[in-house]
Amino acid sequence: MTVRSAAFSDHGTIPAEYSHQAGDVSPPLEWSDVPDETAELVLSCEAPDAPAGSFVHWLVAAIPPDAEGVAAGEDPPESVAGRNDYGRLGYGGPHPPAGDEPHRYYFRLYGLSEPTGLTSGFTAEDLRVALQERVVATGTLVGAYGR
Repeated sequence: MTVRSAAFSDHGTIPAEYSHQAGDVSPPLEWSDVPDETAELVLSCEAPDAPAGSFVHWLVAAIPPDAEGVAAGEDPPESVAGRNDYGRLGYGGPHPPAGDEPHRYYFRLYGLSEPTGLTSGFTAEDLRVALQERVVATGTLVGAYGR
């Protein structure tokens, strides 16, 4: 699957308007090449460069397989929001320590062979368990952000 954004290119800089300090507005995303056998799409955004290890910024499950993207500041229709590492549901934007080299943010889309059954407030660990033996395709868009 291919994941892209009108706001930044793959391995490009995420604009400040999609950061934590700007109000946690999620960037617009589009995707294509979803396999026919996909029953559900799941979206995540994680930052592996966080000082304490990987930091979860966004978890979304139950995205219909015919969805083609999500507008800025929105969750996909009919989807279920997971809990990010800020302790809230939905998107939490980049907020690396000031002065660090820009951190990387991996927006990953998973195409699954069967529904996960995840409900609102699910965690990254819940998602890891749900993905086991269900992933038929993935797509990744990487952005960078520093302050």
